Amino acid sequence: MANRHCQFINVPRRVVLHRITFKDTVNALQFSPDREYIAPGFRKDVFAFELVRTLADCEDMVTTLDWSLDSKYLLVGSKDLTVWFFCVEKLKDGFSNKPHLYLGYRDSVVGFFFVGYDKKTNKMLREKGICTRGNGRGKEKMGLSNLLRKFHNLLGAPYRGGNVVIAQNTQLISPVGNRVSITDLLKSQTITLPTQSSSNIRRIAASPDGTFLLTVDENRRCQFINVPRRVVLHRITFKDTVNALQFSPDGEYIAVGTGKLVQIWRSPGFRKEVFAFELVRTLADCEDTDIEIVYDKKTKKVDKVYTIARDCFILSWGYTGSDSETDRNDMETSSPPSPGTPEREGEGNVDGGNENSVKKRKVFDGKDAEGEGFLHKGKWERLRKDGFKQSSAKVTACDYHRGLDMVVVGFSNGVFGLYQMPDFICLHLLSISREKITTARFNEVGNWLTFGCAKLGQLLVWEWRSESYVLKQQGHYFDVNCLCYSPDSQLLATGADDNKVKVWTVSSGFCFVTFSEHTNAVTALHFMANNHCLLSASLDGTVRAWDLFRYRNFRTFTAPSSRQFVSLAADQSGEVICAGTLDSFEIFVWSMKTGRLLDQLSAHEGPVHGLTFSPTNAVLASSSWDKTVRLWNVFEGKGATETFTHTHDVLTVVYRPDGKQLACSTLDGQIHFWDPIDGVLVCTIEGRRDIAGGRLMTDRRSAANSTAGKCFTTLCYSADGSYILAGGNSKYLCMYDVADQVLLRRFQITHNLSLDGVLDFLNSKRMTDAGPIDLIDDDDSDIEDGVDRQTRAKLGYELPGSMPNRGRPIIRTKSLRIAPTGRSFAAATTEGVLLYSIDDSFIFDPSDLDIDVTPEAVDEALKEDQLNRALILSLRLNEDSLIKKCIFSVGPVDIPAVAASIPHRYLQRLIEVFGDLLESCPHLEFMLRWCQELCKVHGNTIHQNSRNLLPALKSLQKAITRVHEDLADTCSSNEYMLRYLCSASANK
Repeated sequence: MANRHCQFINVPRRVVLHRITFKDTVNALQFSPDREYIAPGFRKDVFAFELVRTLADCEDMVTTLDWSLDSKYLLVGSKDLTVWFFCVEKLKDGFSNKPHLYLGYRDSVVGFFFVGYDKKTNKMLREKGICTRGNGRGKEKMGLSNLLRKFHNLLGAPYRGGNVVIAQNTQLISPVGNRVSITDLLKSQTITLPTQSSSNIRRIAASPDGTFLLTVDENRRCQFINVPRRVVLHRITFKDTVNALQFSPDGEYIAVGTGKLVQIWRSPGFRKEVFAFELVRTLADCEDTDIEIVYDKKTKKVDKVYTIARDCFILSWGYTGSDSETDRNDMETSSPPSPGTPEREGEGNVDGGNENSVKKRKVFDGKDAEGEGFLHKGKWERLRKDGFKQSSAKVTACDYHRGLDMVVVGFSNGVFGLYQMPDFICLHLLSISREKITTARFNEVGNWLTFGCAKLGQLLVWEWRSESYVLKQQGHYFDVNCLCYSPDSQLLATGADDNKVKVWTVSSGFCFVTFSEHTNAVTALHFMANNHCLLSASLDGTVRAWDLFRYRNFRTFTAPSSRQFVSLAADQSGEVICAGTLDSFEIFVWSMKTGRLLDQLSAHEGPVHGLTFSPTNAVLASSSWDKTVRLWNVFEGKGATETFTHTHDVLTVVYRPDGKQLACSTLDGQIHFWDPIDGVLVCTIEGRRDIAGGRLMTDRRSAANSTAGKCFTTLCYSADGSYILAGGNSKYLCMYDVADQVLLRRFQITHNLSLDGVLDFLNSKRMTDAGPIDLIDDDDSDIEDGVDRQTRAKLGYELPGSMPNRGRPIIRTKSLRIAPTGRSFAAATTEGVLLYSIDDSFIFDPSDLDIDVTPEAVDEALKEDQLNRALILSLRLNEDSLIKKCIFSVGPVDIPAVAASIPHRYLQRLIEVFGDLLESCPHLEFMLRWCQELCKVHGNTIHQNSRNLLPALKSLQKAITRVHEDLADTCSSNEYMLRYLCSASANK
C-alpha cells in the first residue's frame, strides 16, 4: 500500500477510464447505491474525480463501510473499536454533524450490516433506468496483421487478495494482480479486462446495475471503469490507504474508507463535467480502520443493525422510536458519551446478566432531520451478543444477505460458517483449507457463496442448499515455467514451480484438469500430434505422459539414476521421447510404446536447456550452456552429426516450421539463425538493446547502462516462419522479422509497480540507508490482505545468499508459444500466462453504432434494403420471428455478402436458427446455401471455437442428416420415375 494509485475500469470494454492517487492508504472503497458518488460514469472530464466531502471522525484506520439501500445512511467501522452511523439529510447540505457512535468492541470491527430495505425505494431504483448503455462502438475492427495483436486474457494467475464482487447475480468480478477478472458462472467463461492499475488491486466495487467498476490499488490510485465499453472513464488518487469501498444502493454515492476518514463522493453518472468526482462529505469519527451496511424489508426506517467484530462476536442492535415528550426532552438534554467512558448503573444495563443477556445502552442520537424516514428520534439498544466459538481464530471476512437474513463469516483458520439471523442458527460450518479466508460474498439471490483464499490463490463458489461447487478455480501458486498449445490451438497446458500441470480451454479461460503427481517443479511440456496426450518433464527425475480423455498418468519415464530434466521433445510420429538433464548433461531417449530407455546421448558439457525435433525429418537439435548446438540422428544412433559453436552460453533452440532454419539465443542477448542442412550461420540479430529496460530496486546502474543478464531465454517461430518472438529477463517481448532482421514490435507485458524491474527510472526519494523503502517490510502484523510480501519472506528469501530484493517478484518471461493457427500467442510471465490475440471477436461491430435496437429499427433497415444491418439487429434482439424474417428477405445473390458481414459472436445463434429452419422449412436449397456460405466465410472461427459451437453444430448436422435421409428414401423408391421425368423435360 505504498503508492495508493486507483484505477477506474470499464469491465466490458476492458480499459481504464480514470486514474487517481490518494494521499493515504485506502482501507475501504464503496460506491453509493444511487451511483452518484465515487463512480465518474461516462462523462468526458478533464479531471473526473471530484472530492465532495471528507469525514474525519475516526481516530484510527477505517476498515469497513456500507450504504443503506436508499443512500441515506452510512456505517463506518474503524480500528479504534468504534462504529459510526452517519445520516444523509440532504445531499446538497451534506451529512449530519452528529453521528451515532457504537462502542463496546474488544477488537477491530470487520463487518457492519443494516437489515432490510424499503420496497418502495427498491421499485424506484428499478424505474430510474440507471442501466442505460450507449450503443456506440468506439473501436475499429482489428486487422489480421501480426503487429495488431492485443491482450486477450490472463490464465494461471492466482487470486492474491482483495474483495470480490458479484454483479448481475452470475458474474464474479475479482482482482488478479493489477488486473480485473470477470467470470461468468453460468457459461463457465472468464475474461480479464485489458486495463491495468499501477500496482496490485486492493479493493473493487461495482455499481448496482453492474455498468461501472471502481478499483483501488496499493498505491491508492483509483480507476472508474465502464464495464460494457471496457474503458477507464476517470482516475483519482486518494490520500490514504483504502480499506473499504462501496456504492450506495441507488448508485449515486460512493463511500470510501481511506485511513481514519470516510469520504462520500458523488457518482458522476453520464454528466459531462470537468471533474467528475465530487466530494460530498468527510466523516472523521473513527479512531481506527472500519466499515459495512444493510436495510430492513418491512419498514421504511432502519430498525436493526448487525455488527461483526474480529474477535468472533456478532452483535444485534435494535432501534426503538420514542414519541413521548419526556423521552424526547431526555434525549435532547443528554450529552454524547465519550469513547471508553464506563456506563453508570441505572442507564439501561441489566445487572447479573451473562454474555447472551439483553443489554440496553443509551447512545447519542443524530441531529433531527426534516425528511421522512430519517432516524431523528428514538434510541438504539443491543439486543443480543453471540459468539462464533472459534478458538484461536479471528474473523477475516463476512457478508450479509438482506432477503434471507443470513450472515456468512470466514475465519483465519480456513473455516466458514453460515448463520440464520436473528436467532443465530448455524446452518453450515465447514473447512475450506487451513489458510485464512480473505473474502466472503453472497450473490444477489443468496443461493451462492463466494470465498477467496489469497495465500492459496483460490476462488470458490459454493451452493449452500445443494452443498455443491459452482466454481472451483486455483491458479499456479508459483511462477509458470513452461506452456504448450495443443495442435488444434484449443487447449493450453501450463507447468509451474508448484509441481502442478494444468490444462486450460483457451476460449473460456477455464482450467478443466490439474495433474499433481510430480514432486518437484515442472520444467517442460509437449503435446502429442493426436491432441489427446500430454508430456511433462520435471526436476523430480520423471517424464510423465497424461491421457486427456481419462485424466490419468498412463506412462512414466525415468533414468537409471536420479536426474533432473529441464527440456523435452518428441518426434512427429510420437514414438520417441527425448529429455535433457540439468545435472548430468545427458539426453535420454525412450520408446513411447514400451516405456523402455533406448539411448543416452552424451556430448554436452553443460545443462541441456533446449531440445527440439525437426518438423520434416528425424533430426534432434539440442542447446547447452557449453556454448554449442548439436544435431543428433536419434534413429540411426550415430551420435552428434553436426555441432554449431558460439561465443556464449546457448539458452534455447527452435526449428522453423519448414525445418530449413534453426534459431538459438545466447547469453549475450543475440539470436543466431543457422542453416541446419548446410551447417552455416545465416544471420544474427543483436537484441540486447531491444530487450534492455527496467531497473531493479537493488541495481546501482540505470536501466540504459545495465544490460547484464538481459538476454532471450525463450524463442518461438510464427506458423509461417516469417517472424520470431523472443522473451527473457525483461519486461518486454520482442517480435522480429526474420528476413530483414529488424524489430517489428515490442510488447510490455505489465505496468504493475508491485513487481520489480518495471520502472526505468527510480525515485531517489524512496532510497534510505537501509535500502529502498519499497523493500522494507513495514506492514502491520494484522493486515489481512498483505500476504504477498510476508509469504515470500517466509520462503527463505531473507537467508544469506538469497535474492537481494527480499522476495519481491521480478518481471520476466520464461516461455513463449505461438498457436498453430497463428492467430494468438501465449507468454508465461511472473504475473501468469498472458494471451495475445488478433481475433476480432472482442472488437465491437461498427454496424451497431448509434442504432436503437428495436423491432421498428429492423423493419426500417429492411425497407432501406440494409439487409446485413437488419439481420444483426434481429440477432441482438434474439427474436426468432424477426431473425427468420430477415433471413428470408435476403436474396440468393446477396447471401455471400450478408454472411460475410455477420460478427463472430452471433454465429452460434444463427447456426441454431438454421438448425430449426431445416426441420420445418420447405426452402431446402436456400437454407443449404446459407449454411455453405457461413462455413466458407467463418470456417476459421468455427474451427477455433468448435468447443463452444459444438451444440449448435451438432443440431445443424442432425437436421441436415435427417433431411438427407428423407430425400434419399424418396429418391431411391422413385429412381426410374425421376429418370423419366428428367428425360421427358429434356425432349421438350
